[in-house]
Amino acid sequence: MSVASTDAQAVHAAGVERLLDSYRAIPPTATVRLAKPTSNLFRKRAKSTAKGLDTSGLTGVIGVDAAAQTADVAGMCTYEDLVAATLPYGLAPLVVPQLKTITLGGAVTGLGIESTSFRNGLPHESVLEMDILTGSGEIVTASPHQNADLFRAFPNSYGTLGYSTRLRIELEPVTPFVALRHLRFHTLTDLISTMDRIIETGGLNGERVDYLDGVVFSAAESYLCVGFKTKTAGPVSDYTGQQIYYRSIQHPGGNGAEKHDRLTIHDYLWRWDTDWFWCSRAFGAQHPLIRRFWPRRYRRSSFYWKLIGYDQRFNIADRIEKRQGRPPRERVVQDIEVPIERCVEFLDWFLENVPIEPLWLCPLRLRDDSNQGAAWPLYPLRAHHTYVNVGFWSSVPVGPEEGYTNRRIERKVDELEGHKSLYSDAFYSREQFDDLYGGEAYKTVKKMYDPDSRLLDLYSKAVQRQ
Repeated sequence: MSVASTDAQAVHAAGVERLLDSYRAIPPTATVRLAKPTSNLFRKRAKSTAKGLDTSGLTGVIGVDAAAQTADVAGMCTYEDLVAATLPYGLAPLVVPQLKTITLGGAVTGLGIESTSFRNGLPHESVLEMDILTGSGEIVTASPHQNADLFRAFPNSYGTLGYSTRLRIELEPVTPFVALRHLRFHTLTDLISTMDRIIETGGLNGERVDYLDGVVFSAAESYLCVGFKTKTAGPVSDYTGQQIYYRSIQHPGGNGAEKHDRLTIHDYLWRWDTDWFWCSRAFGAQHPLIRRFWPRRYRRSSFYWKLIGYDQRFNIADRIEKRQGRPPRERVVQDIEVPIERCVEFLDWFLENVPIEPLWLCPLRLRDDSNQGAAWPLYPLRAHHTYVNVGFWSSVPVGPEEGYTNRRIERKVDELEGHKSLYSDAFYSREQFDDLYGGEAYKTVKKMYDPDSRLLDLYSKAVQRQ
């Protein structure tokens, strides 16, 4: 068992003090923001020259309690560092989002999802307690039993109710390897019905399923990626080099035809990061000749983020489109959730109306545990009901109004009783937004823990992009 060492606790305490000092240094009339060099958000925001909060001392794992299967983690710790600390104990967070640089605090306040979400829900559901710097400048501890209103409203608040400085989370046992079966389908109806059956029974052909996601290449070619924990040693694939993971999923065959693969648990958790799912193709990184000379250390989402930053700063992509006589493009980078029974309807509509492929599918259900009775008002999902996250990340030609395609997607998702994540562009009216993302419940908690509005409110941050 390894619990928090005195040194780790001291480092964390010093980091909290630096954070508080930086808060006190911000003028009372200035909006409080993080001084953060990187981000996993795709929405642009207004530039600010004001000094932000110093989170430099809040990036580590404070301690792992292997016996209790818990970890105390600083809010700005990346999942890459968190997983590196827990895997030596044969443990991992209950949900490990796909990209290495996502922070634990970010995944809780901004939501996260992965292939364990069909049985473990979302990252905030495995939080036992957390310390939060609120807008009033105080550090408060929130849990289901202490400051419970803040604890329940924090997920999907995107830093508008405060910033987590420490989170205690549950961990679960993992095995050294993951055995994969990629099931091919020729109709989306068959894909979703098989997904639903696996979730309802917890298994495939009588064998327990531990990981579940999918990829849609077209209406006639889609796959479920079914993962099984295994201790059995043997050959494993490597998708950090010349081979590309999402291409490895594809194979010929009839409906339900299987292709088998194996990965180490480490490589499985980060299987999507090397090529940022399939988005690295936009930078040429999937071209065999370019890939051969593309340094391995730069085949990761954090580097692609830098390239995106350059593009946004200098409008490189739009300049290229204009030079070639094409219209500028609208960024369509979104994750949405719809009830599983409406998923085929959404996919059919999307494939007919939005020229983006592939699509990522990830089913989720809220966990059936002691936290189940607690509402998560800023991202309400029905208990004991399956949803499917659909992720699509690309661009399309601009339409007749700003955000034309994104607005159409928002309307369709709302029609199907779904939600979309707020890490990217949103175009809702204030009334629509309040109806979907907490409304009065959010305002009540905001007034309690940020009475002077030192932090932006959620609509200003997510839609108005201040």
